[in-house]
Amino acid sequence: MIFKNNISIKKYNSFKVDHKIKKFYRIQSKEEMIKVKRSISKNEKIIILGGGSNILFTKNFNGSILYNNILGKEIIKETKKNIYIKFGAGENWDKSVEFCVKNKWYGIENLSLIPGSVGAAPIQNIGAYGTEIKDYIYEVSGINLSNGKSQIYENKLCNFSYRNSIFKGKLKNIFFITHVTIKLSKSKKLNLSYNEVKKYFRNKKSNEITIDNVRKKIIEIRESKLPDPKKLGNCGSFFKNPLVDFYFFNNLKNKYPDIIGFKNSNGMKISAAWLIEKCGWKGYKKDNIGVYKNHALVLVNYGSNNGKKIYKLSEKIKESVNEKFNISLENEVNIF
Repeated sequence: MIFKNNISIKKYNSFKVDHKIKKFYRIQSKEEMIKVKRSISKNEKIIILGGGSNILFTKNFNGSILYNNILGKEIIKETKKNIYIKFGAGENWDKSVEFCVKNKWYGIENLSLIPGSVGAAPIQNIGAYGTEIKDYIYEVSGINLSNGKSQIYENKLCNFSYRNSIFKGKLKNIFFITHVTIKLSKSKKLNLSYNEVKKYFRNKKSNEITIDNVRKKIIEIRESKLPDPKKLGNCGSFFKNPLVDFYFFNNLKNKYPDIIGFKNSNGMKISAAWLIEKCGWKGYKKDNIGVYKNHALVLVNYGSNNGKKIYKLSEKIKESVNEKFNISLENEVNIF
C-alpha cells in the first residue's frame, strides 16, 4: 500500500484536469484494503478510483481516494464450452481483452480499446459495437466499506442495465471491487451485428473472419472516431444515448429523417452524438476545452487544468439539446 498527502490528481484521470486530493491510497491487495478501511474515519468522504477514464473532477477533494491497483489473472474454472477467468480489478481493461483474444476465448473482443480498468467494467456495464459486459460477467468480488466484509455478487445480483449497475447506484463508493470473473466461450462465437463491422466482414472468406481480425477492426473504428486519452484529455462518451418511446421517436423522424436511432425492448435509443451535432456543437473549441471534431459525444480538454469549465460546457450542451428536441441528456461520466 502506498499513501500520499495533498497530491495532484492530474496523472490519475484521463481528462488531465489538475485538482488537489487530501489523501491518496494505492491499494494493491484485498488485505491492504481491509487495513486502510480501519484507518479511515467513519464520516470521511471516499472516491474509489480505477483507470480514471470515466470521471471528471471539478474541484479539490477533501477526502480519500482509494486507487485500485490490484493486479493478477487466473483461470478458476473450465468446462467443455466455457472458460472462467478471474482478473484483478486494477488490471488494464484492453490488455485483458487482448489476453483473451490471444487465447481464442470469445465474447469481449468487441470491447477492445475501451480505456480504464477491469474493475470499472461492471460498474459502468461497459458496452460497444453490439456487446455489453453484463453478458460475460460471472461474478464480482470485493469489500463492503460500510462493514469491512468480503462479498461476492453473482451476475443476477449486479442489477445491470444500460451503462449502469448496483455498483454505480446504491453501492457507489461503498463496494470496493477486488476481482472480476468473466465467463467466455471456447468455441467460435463472433458478434458482427454492428453495421460497420457487418459491412467489413460481409464478403470476407470464413478463414478471415477471426477473433483477431474482429479485434483489429474494432480498434480501427475506435481510433478513427475517438481521440487517444494519452494525447488529448477526454473520457470517451460523456453522455448516454437517451431512450424514448416509439411515438416520440417517430414524430422526430418525420421532422428529421436522418435521425439515428436503435430499437430497444423499451423503445428507441437516439444517438446522443447526432443530437449534439444537430445543435452545432461538434468541433466546438474555446478556452482550451471543446467537443471533439470527429465525434460529438466526446468532450475534450486541450490543456485546461480546471474541470469545472468542462462541466459547464456539458451543461450548456444538455440545455441546447433539451431546448431543440425536448430530450434530457444524462451524463455517462461521473462528476465530482
